[in-house]
Amino acid sequence: MTTLLKQELLGALRTYRLVIMIFVLLVVGLISPLLARYTPLILENVPDLPPGISELVPEPSVQEAVTQYIKNMSQFGVLLVIVINMGLVAGEKERGTLVMLLTRPVRPTSIVLAKWVAGMVSLLAGVLCAGAGCALYTVLLFGEFDLAAFAALNALMLLFLAVYLTLSLLSSALAPTQLLAAAGAFGMLVVLLILGSLPWVGELTPGELLSWGGSMFTPLVETAWAALLVSVCLIILALVGACFALERQEL
Repeated sequence: MTTLLKQELLGALRTYRLVIMIFVLLVVGLISPLLARYTPLILENVPDLPPGISELVPEPSVQEAVTQYIKNMSQFGVLLVIVINMGLVAGEKERGTLVMLLTRPVRPTSIVLAKWVAGMVSLLAGVLCAGAGCALYTVLLFGEFDLAAFAALNALMLLFLAVYLTLSLLSSALAPTQLLAAAGAFGMLVVLLILGSLPWVGELTPGELLSWGGSMFTPLVETAWAALLVSVCLIILALVGACFALERQEL
């Protein structure tokens, strides 16, 4: 397991997956407070703007900076996680390197776990950089704000993105090709988005974690412990499913 993990981390560096993860999420974190601060000013200077449009944009504030951060991370972050991780197993199947690896005394479960841990390390590094960049620019543009609440928000963000990372790994383990793995990963994303829009069911989906984190900057904090439990269960079930699928496949 240790050897496989070192190999995966080295592969993440050599293929620039780790660099891309950190760079993209850092940019997302930096631009979020900038958008909150300067979007109203930009709209005010746009000529021939229909009346009433600028009034729809919220006033610049810490709350708006956090809202922009959550929105951008939930969109670009999820897409980035899926694109980077959807072909980790399926790609090795297509290239034949997975078969060569399994000729050694290596269990498929160890391969899946090593890829998942390496993916979580990259994701953790990306979220830390995004959070640090957003916090820095928020302080510079709006002044001090609740850093403890922001740290809790980023912990929930990490769990939220970890769900999609694990589902992408599950799709990659099930699919014989990278194309099918991509289709499966985005299909799972669509299913969760649909479930999140349904009454009652939506309160149990991972997206509620972000609503919980955003509410920490309002007078009334709305917890989502059920969504947190469901998210943890999804990660465990997807990880077990990926291990089981690779164990049963004949490559």
